[in-house]
Amino acid sequence: MQRSRRRTAIVIVASTLAFLGTCIQAEDALSSDADETAIRAARIAQNQSIAAQDPDRVASFWTEDVTIRRALGQPVTGQAAYRKLFEPTGSPTSRVIYQREAIEIEVSANWPLAFEEGTWTGHEGSGSGPAVIGGRYSAQWVKRGGRWLIRSEVFVALTCAGAGCKYPAVP
Repeated sequence: MQRSRRRTAIVIVASTLAFLGTCIQAEDALSSDADETAIRAARIAQNQSIAAQDPDRVASFWTEDVTIRRALGQPVTGQAAYRKLFEPTGSPTSRVIYQREAIEIEVSANWPLAFEEGTWTGHEGSGSGPAVIGGRYSAQWVKRGGRWLIRSEVFVALTCAGAGCKYPAVP
């Protein structure tokens, strides 16, 4: 009788732990889904800011110490330096408007970090203008104060057309 009660107690404890583990996994999955949705929304909002040529809003999605490797190899360090790249210059029809499209976002279950990978395209004149350069990118996101921010980005140019093919690359 004593053994039977002990076995029953062990089964109940094991079942309870398994159930709690399932609940925690479900909660983590919901949290991860919400974080992925927040990152995708931030990327869309940043794309809209780029198209609107609003460098302050574009920069609001980066950490102060953001680092970038531009598509043709040039490094950029810091939010202020990166922001300058988005200040409108030249005629509106000759400006290149960059758009990023996330393909995959993976959120860490342990740290306030996420990894994004996707494609990017530079359009002449507007976000719907002809594509002159494009490629792939990756980004590291960090969650600070409940908000996801980009800490690092790497862009690689893989395609071009017209004037985009004349841009110089860093060897």
